[in-house]
Amino acid sequence: MHDLTPVQWFGHWWAKRDDLYRAPGGARGGKARTCWALAQGAAGLVTAGSRSSPQVEIVASIARELGIPCRVHTPAGQPGPAVLAALAAGAERIEHRPGYNSVIVAGARLDAERLGWRLIPFGMECAEALALTAAQVRGLPPGARRIVVPVGSGMTLAGILTAEVDLPVLGVVVGSDPRHRLDRWAPPMWRWRAELVWSPYPYASPAPGALPGGDPLDPIYEAKALPFLIPGDLLWVVGIRGLAP
Repeated sequence: MHDLTPVQWFGHWWAKRDDLYRAPGGARGGKARTCWALAQGAAGLVTAGSRSSPQVEIVASIARELGIPCRVHTPAGQPGPAVLAALAAGAERIEHRPGYNSVIVAGARLDAERLGWRLIPFGMECAEALALTAAQVRGLPPGARRIVVPVGSGMTLAGILTAEVDLPVLGVVVGSDPRHRLDRWAPPMWRWRAELVWSPYPYASPAPGALPGGDPLDPIYEAKALPFLIPGDLLWVVGIRGLAP
């Protein structure tokens, strides 16, 4: 069991600092926790990620730490910072055109099967992600009125709901519609326990935002949830892109 990451009070609302989890190799956040667990004993790692997602950097950094090869499937075209970081960590990039999520996901799955390497699921869509996130729900402050969480793949939201927390939950959707994935992974009747709202920012467009005191929030995910916070809320900070020094 991983130690609990801290909850901090900022005068009007709390933040669950899952971004302070640091996997060996420097990747941070709940996705890094899941990837580290999945990668144990693997001969190599294969994953898929968009040009804006930190997933490929997380997976490549953990593969480097474990001393195993890594292949990342992405849309073709100019690589973004996360893809460049994955390449710097020693990953091999496989480009797909068209770069639809369904195409890169299928490519990664077939590649992992061919090589006999461990597939790190797109969006970390797996039972391990649910269990590791649910474990972090323990110890939330009794005064919190609502959990607010950015929703990309929806797996963090599904993990929070798996813990059967007795709080309203607001999911701020920052990408494609996650409801089909939540139907698959979240508990039955999840729609009665969580409300979804859509960020006005396009997925790849960054939003400004930081925690009080200056710690940065991920501009693609957590920063887009800031405008929805009200006093008494708890913002679930899933992660932060880039490696810890």
